[in-house]
Amino acid sequence: MFTHKMWNDHELSKMVDGGVPFPMLSDAGGEIGKLYGVFDEVSKVENRGRFIIDPDGIIQGYEVLTPPVGRNVNETIRQVQAFQLVRETKGGEATPSGWRPGKKTLKPGIDLVGKVWEEWQVSMADD
Repeated sequence: MFTHKMWNDHELSKMVDGGVPFPMLSDAGGEIGKLYGVFDEVSKVENRGRFIIDPDGIIQGYEVLTPPVGRNVNETIRQVQAFQLVRETKGGEATPSGWRPGKKTLKPGIDLVGKVWEEWQVSMADD
């Protein structure tokens, strides 16, 4: 947990204004890492895992990377915002690849079938 504090205070806070707006977990014994399948028994450390868990305790998204490859905190925040929007609209809106708050969303339904690419291009043109 001390490494996370230093990482947030001296690194992440420079990448994300105010630091990471969500809790980070420290799992020194690897118990939680074993449950999520990210604990490496050989090296006795965890691979870098990011799990987005909704208020109902359901994993909505995850990413697991080996230590040499870094994660993108801003992408994690974007994904959390996208999952929040989908939850708020009870699935009435979906977010295309690269979606950001305030950008066009997709309306799931029969009218979208075969038109996702077209709608995605429109949403990307707004950039």
